[in-house]
Amino acid sequence: MTLTELRYIVAVAREKHFGRAAEACFVSQPTLSVAVKKLEEELDVKLFERGSAEVSVTPLGEEIVRQAQAVLEQAQAIKEIAKRGKDPLAGPLRLGVIYTIGPYLLPDLVRAAIARVPQMPLILQENFTVKLLDMLRTGELDCAILAEPFMDTNLAMAPLYEEPFMVAVPRSHPMAERDAINAEELKRETMLLLGSGHCFRDHVLEVCPEFARFSSDAEGIRKSFEGSSLETIKYMVAAGMGVTVVPRLSVPPEPHPYIKFIPFEGHPPTRRVVLVWRRSFTRYEAIAALRNAVYDCPLEGVTRLSE
Repeated sequence: MTLTELRYIVAVAREKHFGRAAEACFVSQPTLSVAVKKLEEELDVKLFERGSAEVSVTPLGEEIVRQAQAVLEQAQAIKEIAKRGKDPLAGPLRLGVIYTIGPYLLPDLVRAAIARVPQMPLILQENFTVKLLDMLRTGELDCAILAEPFMDTNLAMAPLYEEPFMVAVPRSHPMAERDAINAEELKRETMLLLGSGHCFRDHVLEVCPEFARFSSDAEGIRKSFEGSSLETIKYMVAAGMGVTVVPRLSVPPEPHPYIKFIPFEGHPPTRRVVLVWRRSFTRYEAIAALRNAVYDCPLEGVTRLSE
């Protein structure tokens, strides 16, 4: 039994597909499949049920995969302890960021991190919250920048900033002349939403819960459309297809020729952005340096948070 084989079965359990697991481990599918079969033969148990479309983990396999995750994390901890004894800021830091934060924070963050800790390059991974949490648990990531809430109480966490939302409307829309918009007014509009899996979609539905029904004949609602990213949604707004809600950092610094970004009236809806990491992660100085690099970013229109 090797750590490589344990890494393979954890990847298969996460991806539920041998091909995608092989890609995630940077090996060929035959190499991964042979290693998994070898481990199953050594343990004399069946870890996975191979279906035509998806691979499922057997009940006993689930228990073994959980233990494999713990072993991999402990093996990584040995490396982290050794690194920390030399220089906790030396070596790369594997950082995950959700899709609705990455494009708007990372350019400034990478520059700030290079200026502050050039010996600690960032290895970046953009993904959905659920996927990033899985990668944190399995040790594939060291830390992640997420938006609350999320279902995990076993991670250490530090607040970064609170970000207000704004309404994006076409410049040809009657509301484009407004200085502020009430959330109630959005019920009468064609709302453009992110697709399932994006936590920001849930944040928007908290502001406008009526759109959760996705019913074209629901009272006071015309219809809703979905997009794959915030930038795609903005193009749809620019084309006059509807309105949407966006986080403040995604608003461009210069006026957009086809979109007007308008604040909410009164206390705007917000999201709380946090930095999370495994409690067993030993490079505390690296986490502190990353957090300070975030605070070095302009963060226009958001409120920085401290402990």
